[in-house]
Amino acid sequence: MKIGVMGARGSFSEKAAEDHIQANQLSDATIIPLVSAESVLNAVETEEIDRGIFPIENSNGGIVIEAVHAMAKHRFVVEMMFEMDVHHMLLVQPGTTSAQVDTICSHDQAIKQCRMYLKRLWPAAQIEPYADTAKAAEDLSTGVLPGTTAVIAPRRCAEMYGLEILEESIQDLKFNFTTFVVATKER
Repeated sequence: MKIGVMGARGSFSEKAAEDHIQANQLSDATIIPLVSAESVLNAVETEEIDRGIFPIENSNGGIVIEAVHAMAKHRFVVEMMFEMDVHHMLLVQPGTTSAQVDTICSHDQAIKQCRMYLKRLWPAAQIEPYADTAKAAEDLSTGVLPGTTAVIAPRRCAEMYGLEILEESIQDLKFNFTTFVVATKER
């Protein structure tokens, strides 16, 4: 079974897919990172994947607009929905200090979930939306993003991409739940 997710390796959607696989005892499942909701639903429709998993709403950041736009373009069945507690980390290249950071990148939804933190502690930083939280982490680690950039991403991205956690659990609300959709092809 192939499960496509909205996000790169290390994303919250990848973790949601791992949780879905474990909860449903899907021992033969493979996770395929597809970065965008559009790519996930296109792959569901063309049967390149058996299931697609993507976020639809967050308790703090609201509706995931990208997912809504993709859902409007595709025909699929919502097999199930489930929630996952989400904690954002501020990640930097090793050795980078707060004083060196001038830009913070992440998916628009992660930025929304951390907006008061950013406003309070990073008023001078340039805040830039990025395609995906984990993709931002990967691109910071490979030098695509400059070393003066920090990214908002899952904890697992720090180890996966050799980054340091500058600050932990920076989301505005202690309880920060994201609802994920499991989509299958309409028959």
